[in-house]
Amino acid sequence: MIEIKKNSLSEMFSVYFDKRMLKILLLGVISGFPWVLIGSSLSLWLKEDGLSRSTVGWAGLIFAVYAFNYLWAPLIDRIQIPFLTKKIGHRRGWIVLMQIIILISLALWSLLDPSENLALVVSVGLIIAIASSTQDITVDALRIEQIGENEGKSMAAGAAMAVVGWWSGYKLGGVLSLFAADILQNIGFENYWQLTFLILGILVILMNIGLMFIDESGNLNRKNQQKENDKLISSQFKNENIFTKLITWVAGTISGPIISFFKKNGFSIALGILGFVFLFKVGEAFLGRMSIIFYKEIGFSKSDIAIYSKTLGWITTVTFTLLGGLFVIRSGVLKAMFFAGVMMASTNLLFSVLAWSDKSELLFAIAVIFDDIAAAFATVAFVAFISMLVDRAYTATQYALLASIGTAGRTTLASSSGALVDWLNGDWGIFFILTALMVIPSLMILWIMKNKLKLSEK
Repeated sequence: MIEIKKNSLSEMFSVYFDKRMLKILLLGVISGFPWVLIGSSLSLWLKEDGLSRSTVGWAGLIFAVYAFNYLWAPLIDRIQIPFLTKKIGHRRGWIVLMQIIILISLALWSLLDPSENLALVVSVGLIIAIASSTQDITVDALRIEQIGENEGKSMAAGAAMAVVGWWSGYKLGGVLSLFAADILQNIGFENYWQLTFLILGILVILMNIGLMFIDESGNLNRKNQQKENDKLISSQFKNENIFTKLITWVAGTISGPIISFFKKNGFSIALGILGFVFLFKVGEAFLGRMSIIFYKEIGFSKSDIAIYSKTLGWITTVTFTLLGGLFVIRSGVLKAMFFAGVMMASTNLLFSVLAWSDKSELLFAIAVIFDDIAAAFATVAFVAFISMLVDRAYTATQYALLASIGTAGRTTLASSSGALVDWLNGDWGIFFILTALMVIPSLMILWIMKNKLKLSEK
């Protein structure tokens, strides 16, 4: 069990100077960057090619693969990549393979026109989403394994650094994407988005170079634990043959992590945790899916969006994610979750004010800043929460299960965001009020089970 203890501010902040935090930061960048490609870049590309808001929203269904990556997480824990595993390690081998697939996909996008090949464009986006969600399994496991099981402060700080890294990859990647597209468009290139994707491919290469500086550890212990679990399962069979070996492998890699989770928490609390994880960030996802479309419709240019939503947003997110990590360490993850939920609902209402006002760069900046503050606190608390719940014998699988369930709520439900705006006849103000109300069910679930969760917050 991981404990988060109260310490002085200087003691808490010093944990960020651990060299492991820099490695976790890079892992976060690697995880967050693909969302630029299949999120804001793809959305704006489709919109500027004349496709409707509903089409853009439904195209976001490709994010749903993140909700199911736990299904193949056990395979990633066990299957070794030929050549890569021996050369650079098991975790890094999987990450590099997925990055290669993303690079190839970007090259394909550079050759396509959405108005003529929408299905193919979305299909390539789906490939990127699958590769990204697959690498996330390994990235999250490698990030958790950088920290000792009983290092409570470092775990919370690591969660903050992972979030900083994720948002850095997403925000700064978005800045490069928007500025490159804007400059290329102004120069006169009709295929400015296709050329932008080739530029983004350079970032993928640079991130793989940085990955080589992250060490792997714990491979032997993990394999030994897996073997012990397999022996325990196989001991239930009188005879050993191919059939019983297959059952042992399936039970040890898939059933084991799930049974462990429900056994640790109890059936009702485990279901409550899953329900909370599923619903917590749905409202934020509805807002995020349509935000760039909203900015464009009320008159802001790609450069405006890059400056206010991406650059300014990145600075705000980094600052308040680090502060959020300290808040989690000081106050405990449960209090942080409640606080973040209320913040998310409140800041979403600022977008209603922006929607019902004349175009104002000041209101735009205020809405973006406070939304990023809320997102920073919510994400670091959420990551710390689910990181504290995983069993180290099943790090990749259990974290992938919890993270993917959270993603399921954000992707499957939020895919209807564009249709909701259309149903409201483009009334963005009402839309953002509805997104604010969406956090209430999750907070009710957390309140009901808060005294029964097996988390120590001393």
